[in-house]
Amino acid sequence: MRTLVEPPPSSHCDVCGGELRLKHIESANRALDLDNEIFVCIKCGREQACTVSHNHNTRHIPDPKAA
Repeated sequence: MRTLVEPPPSSHCDVCGGELRLKHIESANRALDLDNEIFVCIKCGREQACTVSHNHNTRHIPDPKAA
């Protein structure tokens, strides 16, 4: 289980009440081994980030934009 650096977002958007879904995970700070989990509201499209400790057991897919 990972330790959260910030409390996770609720499962609903603060703006419109729509459902939040995980969009992607990006590195937040490699030195501190932190990731940003980006959530997006399926109703209004608003994005929200949550900082968590990196999960070393997760398979990583290369970013196609980095190639």
